[in-house]
Amino acid sequence: MKLIVSLFITTLTLALSPGDKAPNFTLVNQDGKQITLASFKGKKVILEWYNEGCPFVRKHYDSLNMQQTQKLAKDSGHYWLTINSSNIGKQGYIRDAAAAKNRLQVEKSNASHLLIDTDGTVGRRYNAKTTPEIFIINESGVIDYMGAIDSIASADKSDIQNARNYVKNALEQLKNNEKVNPARTKPYGCSVKY
Repeated sequence: MKLIVSLFITTLTLALSPGDKAPNFTLVNQDGKQITLASFKGKKVILEWYNEGCPFVRKHYDSLNMQQTQKLAKDSGHYWLTINSSNIGKQGYIRDAAAAKNRLQVEKSNASHLLIDTDGTVGRRYNAKTTPEIFIINESGVIDYMGAIDSIASADKSDIQNARNYVKNALEQLKNNEKVNPARTKPYGCSVKY
């Protein structure tokens, strides 16, 4: 019984919410360099969980919605970190920095970095469940937003025009020094392939 209670308490303490400090991590990027979240102290950061083979990811990249959202974020002073947590042999696995660099080019991504999290340590630390899934972190290292990119949970590109882009909404509110609302939404997409 003690073990069950201990596991339950541990699980509860690992869950993140808006207002929590974003867990630090170090991952290798598309240039083979180690990137640490702590190195962005005093800067605004967006994390995006990515899997090239996921139809929900394809919806946002093939329509250029993701790239436009990335550009808007970068223009508002955010660093965009795309994270791939697909394990060896799983859909979307990225084997090394060269493959990550190629993915950025193929996607025409505006991300600052594509980070490789093959063992899923960072994905699990953030409790990332889906691709895509977004976290917006402020200059103090606190999570302002976490969840879906938009309000229509489908893989159909035609739904983008009718969806509320939660990331764009959050960026606009932050620009106006407003609290992000909603600060948390239910992410949708493919399960992260740990």
